[in-house]
Amino acid sequence: MKYIVIGAVAGGASTAARLRRMDEKAEIVMFEKGEYVSYANCGLPYYIGNVIKERDKLFVQTASGFNNRFNIDVRVRNEVIAIDAEQKKVSVKDLNTGREYVEYYDKLVLSPGAEPVRPPLPGIQLEGIFTLRNVADTDYIKSYSQKHTTKKAVVIGAGFIGLEMAENLHNLGIEVTIIEMGNQILAPVDYPIAAIIQQHIRSKGVILRLNTTVAGFENTNGQLKVLLKDSAALNADIVILSIGVRPDTKLAVAAGLKLGTAKGIWVNEFMQTSNPDIYAVGDAIEFMNPITKQSMITYLAGPANKQGRICADNIVLGNVRKYGGSINTAIVKVFDMVVGTTGVASKHMTALSMEHRISTTHSGSHAGYYPDANQMSIQIAFSPKDGRLYSAQIAGVDGVDKRLDVFASIIQNKGTIYDLLEFEHAYAPPFSSAKDPINMSGFVAENILNSVLKVAHWDGMNKAEIDDLLIDVRTAKEFEAGTIEGAINIPVDELRSRLNEIPKDRKIYIFCQIGLRGYLAQRILVQNDYQNVLNISGGFFLWDTIRREKYEL
Repeated sequence: MKYIVIGAVAGGASTAARLRRMDEKAEIVMFEKGEYVSYANCGLPYYIGNVIKERDKLFVQTASGFNNRFNIDVRVRNEVIAIDAEQKKVSVKDLNTGREYVEYYDKLVLSPGAEPVRPPLPGIQLEGIFTLRNVADTDYIKSYSQKHTTKKAVVIGAGFIGLEMAENLHNLGIEVTIIEMGNQILAPVDYPIAAIIQQHIRSKGVILRLNTTVAGFENTNGQLKVLLKDSAALNADIVILSIGVRPDTKLAVAAGLKLGTAKGIWVNEFMQTSNPDIYAVGDAIEFMNPITKQSMITYLAGPANKQGRICADNIVLGNVRKYGGSINTAIVKVFDMVVGTTGVASKHMTALSMEHRISTTHSGSHAGYYPDANQMSIQIAFSPKDGRLYSAQIAGVDGVDKRLDVFASIIQNKGTIYDLLEFEHAYAPPFSSAKDPINMSGFVAENILNSVLKVAHWDGMNKAEIDDLLIDVRTAKEFEAGTIEGAINIPVDELRSRLNEIPKDRKIYIFCQIGLRGYLAQRILVQNDYQNVLNISGGFFLWDTIRREKYEL
């Protein structure tokens, strides 16, 4: 048997290595049009920022190392330019010599990845404007910034890579401006969690401009300028385009392979394309989202590597392993904070008319009496029918990753909020509390699901009628430091003795700092025959964070 793999980074390299482990006798050829194989894409911003100081640390494996260990014929700077699916052959161009040649295969694996979006804006080809997708891009950026005086950087796009680049450039002492066309950073995350991170970014002195559109670029007397649609141009010494990526499907389309509704390479549950002898993995493919049942593309290294293993097994053993899809679990460090997401954001479920409920909680990363505990904000979304967990989003300082992994495991296994209630964690004061933030999110969700707790969300507050009553149940000192306009202050510890001040014929919104005292106040009122009482989800902390973000805009 002869296997050909096109693309030698995450998905392709993983497939090729597994093919060899499963079939020692096969001939395996892996083509890569770039100069490097099996490198750490996700580490590239940190090499630019000198967090990773040794360039060689970016490489998981080299072409020669792959050949020696796995007996795989790895050909870098060899680009597959055409696939003849009927004749089962590929046409290849050696980019070093220009020579073109043909190789035949029994089974072919496509792992072409994705390519960065470079919109046809005026001046986009000017010197000093870069995308970051591979090692070559990284070398260009690092070399350029070292050869030129780099005091100002503009990062266009506030996705995961854009934020990592902004942080690393800022840490080099460069003044950074982030431009984002949307109304928030991190499109996969809902606005309340994004707002928390946005405030943190601004606190670091990074300029964040949302709802801002780039119109083009100019070089005036040696000064690079970023032209904006509705405001004055920005001076920049370097520009990073992080607008997004699109699946590289050129080879697949030319070969007559089927594309899906999301414009990625269509594959079945066995990673097999519309041609039975061609399989595909990684950023270029699309598959069904296990939660929404909609076709989707995911640009994550974890799923690509797992797909490679499954793909290789199916090629060698004959379609024995099914791929269950990705729930898009992702995490990013943003200066001193961390934000992570798994599952489907509430806004995306709303767009699909997918009924769900939301719970927002704020808990300590570990026991409050142990030093250096930090607040962790968690938003989960779940089914109002059976409590099935649909998503989780977390913003915090430490411990975000381990909680996110637990949520991801429960979502992936079609678990419910009830699995959160009894989740048994490793507890000691330096690591958690007796009731972990995961447990707390489950407790609140259960109360919402069972109508023990009725909540109002920040956007619903804009619709509050003039006759509604706002009660701040925090202490008088907290109230005086700042509250929601129009609120009266009745601390929760005084509530039972002051019920005569609260009319029963009005809709009542209760809030405290993060939600717990508001819940207690709500239970007191409901059990004293108040019929229409809602607790503001996320408390004053979340409301004020969003208010300040709206003010910034």
